[in-house]
Amino acid sequence: MEHTRLTPDLRIALVGDRSDTVLAHQAIPLALDDAAAVLEKVVKYDWLSTASINSADDLAGYDAIWVVPGSPYQHVDGAFIAIRFARENGIPFLGTCGGFQHAIIEYARNVVGWADAAHAETDSSGRMVIDALTCSLVEKTDAIELRGNTIVHRAYGRAVIQEKYHCNYGIAPAFALELEHQPLQVTGWDEEGDIRVVELTTHPFFVATLFQHERNALEGRPAPLVQAFLRAAAL
Repeated sequence: MEHTRLTPDLRIALVGDRSDTVLAHQAIPLALDDAAAVLEKVVKYDWLSTASINSADDLAGYDAIWVVPGSPYQHVDGAFIAIRFARENGIPFLGTCGGFQHAIIEYARNVVGWADAAHAETDSSGRMVIDALTCSLVEKTDAIELRGNTIVHRAYGRAVIQEKYHCNYGIAPAFALELEHQPLQVTGWDEEGDIRVVELTTHPFFVATLFQHERNALEGRPAPLVQAFLRAAAL
């Protein structure tokens, strides 16, 4: 039997350095409020700057964690702590754009064993698991094909979606090959076969997207993956 929480309120941690100039940050509260209304849930969310997270204790009591866009983060270790805490404790996790990139690095370091896994935007040494994209995706919209019978596919209810990006970095080819043999699986890719969504199959809900689906809310459209995220948080 599926267990449903007794308390009506959901507490969501939004991990990232909030800025009114970041469109995704403007969209996230709208997307959460819309999803909460659809699911008839009371949702409370706190913006936690990366500098405010120094240990897992700083995330105690949250029902789900969303590492939001806006990298480079002021205190990147704060983002990594949040991602690892969610991954290791079965807490619903959503990462978008920078959250996607840092979820990949955290997994590479702490699961795959690439201790020197690095991000080309901020690191000058190490193995680059996040590297510059061949073509910039800043303010681009593109088609994404979704793997069937996955969280993201069930959320959208269709095999191909259109979403908007604001990024210049994605998964490096060498690490993309590594994911062919990992529980962190590719569940969405663009027309060129480049990775756009990953899900951790050993986790109840651990999804990261390079695109910013939350920005649908700025145009009055639902964000299906945010609804799925809150639904997972309510279990």
